[in-house]
Amino acid sequence: MNTKRIALDAVLTALALAIFTVEQLIVIPIPVPGVKLGLSNVVTLFAVFAVSPIDAGIILALRIGLGSIFSGSVTGFLFSLSGGLLCYIVTVLLSKIIKDNQIWICGIFGAIAHSIGQIFAAYFIMGTAEIFIYLPVLVACSVLTGGLTGSLSQLSTVKLKKIFPFLPFDKKTKK
Repeated sequence: MNTKRIALDAVLTALALAIFTVEQLIVIPIPVPGVKLGLSNVVTLFAVFAVSPIDAGIILALRIGLGSIFSGSVTGFLFSLSGGLLCYIVTVLLSKIIKDNQIWICGIFGAIAHSIGQIFAAYFIMGTAEIFIYLPVLVACSVLTGGLTGSLSQLSTVKLKKIFPFLPFDKKTKK
C-alpha cells in the first residue's frame, strides 16, 4: 500500500467510525432489538466499489474494532463482527457482477446478510433457538435500511468518481 492509499483508508475509517458513533444516538421506533439504519455501511460499500474490496475489509475491521472499544461493548463487538463479516462477503461477491448503478442491490443483500449473521451470533450467545423468531422482521427492516444505505453509497460512488478522478478507484469497477 502506498501512502495515499493508507491516508484514504484512514479518512474512510474515521468517517465510518464517526457515522457509527452518531448512529448509536439514533433511536428507531421499532419494538425489535437490534434494528439500526446501518449508515456506516455506506462507507464500506463505497470502499468496495470505489477503492478495493481489500481496503473495504480493512476499513470495516477497523470500524468494528474501534467502534466496539469506544462503545465498551463486548457483545456489540460479537454482533458487529458476525453481521459485518457476512455482509462483507455477500457485498464483495455481488460487486463482481453488478454495476455502479446497481449498488443499492448490494446494500439490500448485505443488510439481509448482516441480520442473518447477527441472529446466529445471538443464537450462540444466548443458546436459544427462539431468537430466530426475529429473523423475518429483521429481514424486512434490512430491505428498507439496506436500500437506503445502498442508494446513498451508489450516489456517493458515482458523484465522487466524477469529482475526484485522481482517487484510486478500482479499475475493475464497471461503468
